Amino acid sequence: MEGRRLGRTGHESSVLIYGAAALGEVTQEVADASVQEALDAGINHLDVAASYGDAELRLGPWMPRIRDQVFLATKTGDRDAEGAWRSINTSLERLQTDHVDLLQLHAVGDLTELDRVTGRGGALESAVRAKDEGLVRHVGITGHGDAAPSTHREALRRHPFDTVLTPMNVVLHRDAAFRSDYQELADEAARQDTALMLIKTVARQNWARGQEHRYATWYEPFDDQASITAAVSWALSLPGVTGLATPGDVGLLGMVIEAERSRIDQDEAARLLGAEPAYSSPFLDMDID
Repeated sequence: MEGRRLGRTGHESSVLIYGAAALGEVTQEVADASVQEALDAGINHLDVAASYGDAELRLGPWMPRIRDQVFLATKTGDRDAEGAWRSINTSLERLQTDHVDLLQLHAVGDLTELDRVTGRGGALESAVRAKDEGLVRHVGITGHGDAAPSTHREALRRHPFDTVLTPMNVVLHRDAAFRSDYQELADEAARQDTALMLIKTVARQNWARGQEHRYATWYEPFDDQASITAAVSWALSLPGVTGLATPGDVGLLGMVIEAERSRIDQDEAARLLGAEPAYSSPFLDMDID
């Protein structure tokens, strides 16, 4: 699998980042099979969060064996320093490690949330403390929603975050305002040597009201190989992108791995996805923490 430098962290990260949200509600046996599938494919960057159900507990048993082989990232969704400090330490216990490579402030998708985490007594204070004390090596920020790119651009103005995890896909790129905000973020990330990672790459649309959720993802994903290959190919062709998070369902991992192996031209990928009539933003009527 291709590796790309993860900004100033210096880590040579696999372009696919294992989205461990997929492990939140599965058995240890299912989790073990999925993690092994990722490792066998060459994925060396694992991304989890305190709020992903039992996901940290599912990854924990792996750490004594593979800790020095992977870049381990987790997230805290707490907004205040006290809560974030507890979250960080609980995550370390659940993950069976004494440090993580990356601690991310989770789901910061608008300026109100950004003000909370970066203000006095906010979660950023504990993230920096954890870095100073060696519990985390790097600090990043993530977020969903239409305002995420502009919010993350402002975040980089307030603090030198090492990484940003922000949404982008073909249908979001069609929106001129979203595209402009994203480009400003990408330019600033490049200027600061901040790693730029993507989420929602294979999102097809939001689940319709009353629709059966066939996957554990909060959005309806593409689930055919051609569309997933196109989505992954297009995203990894964007300048400055270091990688993308795999979707939060173990059943989709194999197709995403195959997509990375069999990438197609960016223009062809956009054309193929553009022919999908149901393709729309996953942030329409979004209901997610």
